[in-house]
Amino acid sequence: MTTDSEALANAFHGALVAKDWEGMRTLFHDDATWTLPGDNVISGQAAGVDEVIDRAKLIASYGLSFKLEHILLSRDNMALGLHNTAERDGIRLDEHLATVCRLRDGRIAEVETFLSDIPGMNRFFVRPSER
Repeated sequence: MTTDSEALANAFHGALVAKDWEGMRTLFHDDATWTLPGDNVISGQAAGVDEVIDRAKLIASYGLSFKLEHILLSRDNMALGLHNTAERDGIRLDEHLATVCRLRDGRIAEVETFLSDIPGMNRFFVRPSER
């Protein structure tokens, strides 16, 4: 039996893979945030659904493969266990991550991403002017 949280996790992953930004928008609260570690173009906190969608677009623009390995559920929240890979200009990204989603009223209110290789992420997600 699939729970609402599992369905939401699959919808989030599916929208990211399909680059369905309007579909993704419906999964988030207007005041949602997304926080990523590191010191690169995608690091820091995106605040508000527009910034969250812009963050997703930017990440996807780097050509990542987003392999969903696990959906992890708590009583009130969920996490996606992902394996992201990509290659750009001879730089390889190969990282495992947990994208933890805090839910409110059946939608995503907050996302915090935990990464296995922050230095690798910093090398890969450079600003266009630094390429």
